[in-house]
Amino acid sequence: MDQIRIRGGNPLRGTIQISGAKNAALPLMAACLLSEEPLVLSNLPHLADIATMSNLLSELGVNVSMNGAAPGGHGGRVFKLDAAETSDTIAPYDLVRKMRASVLVLGPLLARQGRARVSLPGGCAIGTRPVDLHLKALEQLGATIELSEGYIDARAESGLRGGHVVFPMVTVGGTENILMAATLARGETVIGNAAREPEITDLANCLTAMGADIRGIGTDTLKIHGVDRLHGASHTVLPDRIETGTYAVAAAITGGDILLKDTRADLIEAVIDVLGRVGVAFDETPAGLRVSRINGGLHGVDLMTEPYPGFPTDMQAQFMALMTVASGASMITETIFENRFMHVPELRRMGADINVQGRSAIVRGNQKLSGAQVMATDLRASVSMVLAGLAARGETLVSRVYHLDRGYERLEEKLSACGADIERVRDAG
Repeated sequence: MDQIRIRGGNPLRGTIQISGAKNAALPLMAACLLSEEPLVLSNLPHLADIATMSNLLSELGVNVSMNGAAPGGHGGRVFKLDAAETSDTIAPYDLVRKMRASVLVLGPLLARQGRARVSLPGGCAIGTRPVDLHLKALEQLGATIELSEGYIDARAESGLRGGHVVFPMVTVGGTENILMAATLARGETVIGNAAREPEITDLANCLTAMGADIRGIGTDTLKIHGVDRLHGASHTVLPDRIETGTYAVAAAITGGDILLKDTRADLIEAVIDVLGRVGVAFDETPAGLRVSRINGGLHGVDLMTEPYPGFPTDMQAQFMALMTVASGASMITETIFENRFMHVPELRRMGADINVQGRSAIVRGNQKLSGAQVMATDLRASVSMVLAGLAARGETLVSRVYHLDRGYERLEEKLSACGADIERVRDAG
């Protein structure tokens, strides 16, 4: 099993190319199931989760091919997804268990085929992410759903019908699943308390290009008038805002200066606001975002994660790593996932002063971090160890980095090109 070795202390300087957003690409790939015509997606990232979704779609009968002749296609970033011959409606456990986003095939399969059998999903163990919100919403669109032997058995043999869905809590995956299902439902569907993440806007724009009738894009109320069929389309995946924020923290924690290429400030406004108060400067340029530490050092600030447009839970672990080296104390409150402080014991091994009290963590900063052997527990926790390692004295060895490969493309190569002493090594054990 691979590990990542970091020898900290180098300020990062240079340019990092921001990849397409994994959290946008996965629902976009699932959307191909809604049409008999091909969906062409470009700017796809090279990630384990993309490969998992490709394998799942192939299992369902989708012809997945790469278009090497397209701009960027030679890098495997342009996929043609042809679901014309899709007949299988079973998403098996062996594939779905690897990634929670696999459940996003449920809505499209049910809408177009009238039936779906999808394994209950797996993924990072960061807390409850209830699929029941997806299922109750699909039942409001006329689906009949049973849970048996670890599978979701869903049927709508006469087709889905429009309905009024109000989510009791904001759910990104639930919004995506119901949005896709509603595009082929009879009549109008209204989704209340819909998630507003940029990835949902990206999905809605792609569905609109495929012929869907969607109003209220970017708001918390989506109105979808179902159509008889969707056609093919071409769509470019938006930049990854979490990767953008992560490398912004890398610049800040090392006292560096990095240009984050091909990304946008509007995707991470809450992150820019918080990091600006910490002491990080952002300069938007035609090429992307330039990030550097403001003279005077870093200052601890309090933070609460919130649904978009608030500070994203997917940036909480990275922000905590930054707070360990900032002056003063900070309180970080996690409101989205109840089990997302699993990186705290590992940061403590590196010398961080962090105390967890319920859903809040008190970080006393200005610590001199020291390299240590640490273990990743989930995707964002794993990258927080890397960030801490970049700032620490001595050597840090991060194990279980397969989590990283689910969400960060060529991380060690991108950091190394900016002066980090980082490499991937094979675990001798």
